[in-house]
Amino acid sequence: MARLPGTPVFDPAGDQIGRVRDVVVGLRITRRPTVHGLVVEVQPRRRVFLPITRVRRIEAGAVVFTGRLNMRRFEQRATETLVIGEMLDLTVRLGDQPMTVYDVAMEEIKPSTWEITKVALYKRRRREPRTVDWSEVSGFDTLQKDQGAAGLIAAFESLRAADMASALHELPSKRRQEIARALNDTRLADVLEELPPVDQIGILGTLEPERAADVLEEMGPDDAADLLHDLPDEQAARLLALMEPGEAAPVRRLLTYPEHSAGGVMTSEPVILPPSATVAEALAHIRSQDLTPAVAAQVYVTRPPTETPTGTYLGVSHFQRLLREPPSTLLGAVIDPSIDPIRPEFTVREVTYYLANYNLVAAPVVDELGRLVGAVTVDDVLDHMLPEDWRESAGLADHDATLREEPDRDDHERADREGRP
Repeated sequence: MARLPGTPVFDPAGDQIGRVRDVVVGLRITRRPTVHGLVVEVQPRRRVFLPITRVRRIEAGAVVFTGRLNMRRFEQRATETLVIGEMLDLTVRLGDQPMTVYDVAMEEIKPSTWEITKVALYKRRRREPRTVDWSEVSGFDTLQKDQGAAGLIAAFESLRAADMASALHELPSKRRQEIARALNDTRLADVLEELPPVDQIGILGTLEPERAADVLEEMGPDDAADLLHDLPDEQAARLLALMEPGEAAPVRRLLTYPEHSAGGVMTSEPVILPPSATVAEALAHIRSQDLTPAVAAQVYVTRPPTETPTGTYLGVSHFQRLLREPPSTLLGAVIDPSIDPIRPEFTVREVTYYLANYNLVAAPVVDELGRLVGAVTVDDVLDHMLPEDWRESAGLADHDATLREEPDRDDHERADREGRP
């Protein structure tokens, strides 16, 4: 079951409607747990419940269901357990030996009735998995102070940062903290950038100050500045002081601008090259997998130095133009003269009009001295134009009625058997 997260879910017509995020089971003291269904995430970031009675096939890389999907937002019941979020990494007992849960297996006992039948375990010091029957293991019903997170992180390893952030947001605070402690700094920084501010602040507050500063260094300067804006002044100042001076400097500069201005939402690390660089060098820079598509869409040309704030800003070269030019062509010869830069004091609304007017995905930001200080990308603008709680409320609106249904009598009977309304 640890392989299921991220698996595409297809409706009877063969259309993908979402991806599996977890499996819902009901623990029973004397019997094997019954599988109630799957938690499926549909766009935009809405989690719904797919009863196991509707699942027709579970294959490598696909879950196929029949009927129609009820789009009511999934809410976990007190009697239910999430396999990925809550069972993995538990410490249980095999006889008198403490073991850690690595994975669990479910089996179709009879048509449309699934139970957990086996558990994969390992000792903490010796990672040699051992698979045993469910009946041989005890301790799943015990509340544990420190559960660990290695198995859950492994299950979520292939997920994009935004999807992992969505999964973390739905977990209890205790599990979020355990996962945050177990993630490496780079992965945690990527996930934090996709979480709502309240989750960001909560997770950062559970870390040691030195670790929190390290994670901020791994975040984009604009995202780090946004997070520090939301912290109490004293805490923000302490974390800035713990950051490496070279990493803290661009964040400090961004904090000097109003939060909802071009300067407040821009990234201070766009792709910048001198006019003597070649098209081949520019294309090599924008190929970096660490760049978002919006940042990689253009190269900004300036006089040295080429770190913000730069020397005199000369112009922008769009990647489509770069693809049409010989690799040896100098960037100074392929600058687009029709794009004027914007000023840091522009409001987000003014930046939006600018991007829409010129059909751009990013805009250069230049100060009163003619220096490039950053670039505003379309995703920066969207983040600040949407409501502050958009990550929490995403998907609350009703969806296409063809995906919804009112339960009939048979549904109620099945739901009673599965412990759900």
